Amino acid sequence: MSSSSMTSTHPAVFLLMGIPGLEHLHIWISIPFCSAYSLALLGNCTLLFIIQADAALHEPMYLFLAMLAAIDLVPSSTTLPKMLATFWFRDREINFYVCLVQMFFLHSFSIMESAVLLAMVFDHYTAICKPLHYTTVLTRHLITRIGMAAVARAVTLMTPLPFLLRRFHYCRGPVIAHCYCEHMAVVRLAFGDTRFNNIYGIAVVLIIVVLDLRFVILSYIFILRAVLQLASQEARYKAFGTCVSHIGAILAFYTPVVLSSIVHHVACRAAPHVDILSVNFYLLFPHMVNPIIYGFKTKQIREQGIGLFLRKDV
Repeated sequence: MSSSSMTSTHPAVFLLMGIPGLEHLHIWISIPFCSAYSLALLGNCTLLFIIQADAALHEPMYLFLAMLAAIDLVPSSTTLPKMLATFWFRDREINFYVCLVQMFFLHSFSIMESAVLLAMVFDHYTAICKPLHYTTVLTRHLITRIGMAAVARAVTLMTPLPFLLRRFHYCRGPVIAHCYCEHMAVVRLAFGDTRFNNIYGIAVVLIIVVLDLRFVILSYIFILRAVLQLASQEARYKAFGTCVSHIGAILAFYTPVVLSSIVHHVACRAAPHVDILSVNFYLLFPHMVNPIIYGFKTKQIREQGIGLFLRKDV
């Protein structure tokens, strides 16, 4: 790289390699990636439109779902357009600061998604375990505060990240062995002591996954106990039915996280593309399936969606 593209501490641009070892298959790999991204855009935008258009859906459960749909649009939209440009046009360059912004938005909104999923558990817990207090507990004011708290937590945890990366010298070249600006892939290019970055990254993951998932599991234990105490089988079935969509969203979000973490440690002895493909699966899968899960399982959204398309046909 020429000296004109360097500053005193970092390169002006990074070069995204794509998926190392599978460069000859980039065009074919882009097909499922582009399809998943298109489904995520269509599904989440449709959810937002349906919830916004129907005043009957302006209830806590659907407001949290609207938050989830809006959040799901950001991580994939932050990374996929540039990833597809790399696959299709070999446009590998990404500005150093754009790279940091991409990283910040990707990780911040993933943390927000975990917080909203946790808030949705609280919604189900209140509806099933304290139904008489539901409307007085889950007010618009509280929902707004929960949303603001989710944003504040994510921004607080992720704001140090770009500043920590900006202080390094990048003497090991500008080529990122990834298809987007993944934190550890950028850290590997840095020259100097990166132990704090490594520890900080692991700590954030543990805080989010362990803490949030722990509260999710505890809440569902209380929910299960309350459901089993209901008198009629029909009431128990209905209560379980309200949780099925959310459990599906929980599994769609946390299962790829766990699998990606396992593959990341196992893939140290395997080809690099194994780890990168698993991370991309985590990036795309939850945002694609969440609107499908809620669209098929939630009666009110399903009926509104069918009505929307029928009106278009007429």
